[in-house]
Amino acid sequence: MASHRRPKQPSRTRVTVLTTAAAAAVALSSQAANAAPSEKPSKDEVKAKVDKLYEEAEQATEKYNGAKEKQEKLQKEISTIQDNVARGQEELNELRDGLGSMASAQYRSGGIDPSLQLFLSADPDDYLDKASTLDQLSGQQVEALKKIQEKQRDLAQQRAEASKKLKDLSATRTELGKKKKEVQGKLSSAQKLLNTLTAAEKAALDAEQDRANRTSERQALSGSTASASGRAGAAFSAAQSKIGTPYVYGATGPSSFDCSGLTSWAYAQAGVGIPRTSEAQANYGTRISSMSDLQVGDLVFFFNDLHHVGLYAGNGQVLHAPRTGTVVRYESMDTIGGPFMWGVRV
Repeated sequence: MASHRRPKQPSRTRVTVLTTAAAAAVALSSQAANAAPSEKPSKDEVKAKVDKLYEEAEQATEKYNGAKEKQEKLQKEISTIQDNVARGQEELNELRDGLGSMASAQYRSGGIDPSLQLFLSADPDDYLDKASTLDQLSGQQVEALKKIQEKQRDLAQQRAEASKKLKDLSATRTELGKKKKEVQGKLSSAQKLLNTLTAAEKAALDAEQDRANRTSERQALSGSTASASGRAGAAFSAAQSKIGTPYVYGATGPSSFDCSGLTSWAYAQAGVGIPRTSEAQANYGTRISSMSDLQVGDLVFFFNDLHHVGLYAGNGQVLHAPRTGTVVRYESMDTIGGPFMWGVRV
């Protein structure tokens, strides 16, 4: 008689695993079917993001400019102190040589005064603190000792000041490197976004930018330069001569500019030295709060942190270096992208 065996049933654990896997597969398939395809950002969306990155790059650029200016100032101060220390050391050596000559003369005439001999082998600061010692020296010797003491103290102070400034310089260089990297990072991110555009979209954006860059003096204003005179007029005329010059972060002319680089260069051509950064320029001169009181050539500042500056061109226009990818040009103050804060009459 044939034996009848019941077929082997799958284990409860295996059934559970298979069921779970199948359910997961169905869910994933459903999600994949229902998920909307990833949409490429439009030209206008890319432009908006790029413009924001350029604005952030300009903010970082003004901080970079400030650090660079501080570095240059510290380098000059350190150089001056080091020159003074070198000259002071020469003077100190001459004073010591003079005192040595006194000692030689005393020796030839019968021996060195014990107190002077002690000085020549000891610290004059400690030595002069002993009041009784002065009574044992001639007036000429006392005067020489006091000059040496004063010179030594002066040199010690200058060396301490130089040491402090060298530490400040090191910290400033570190800050400068960070700001430079931040600017470059923003510009790199903007370029990556631009690279996502098609050739046609890039051409359309370039055409828009070219139209803005070609904004002419005739389009921006007519005859407003008549109200520009003196230093402001000379600075404005200098800036006008640079219309069409490209924006480059950290640049101060004459072949490229950033915003505060243009304004500081323009006023320099008028024989007026103003600070390098927009933030510092904002407090250099007479503040003009109302746009209606502005005159051609006045400095005008935008954004709450004052990171953008230009020259007032009349009729609500500004002559400025806007940002990366643009050139020095006229533009309506309403289209800067940030609020007008105030003007400054240098």
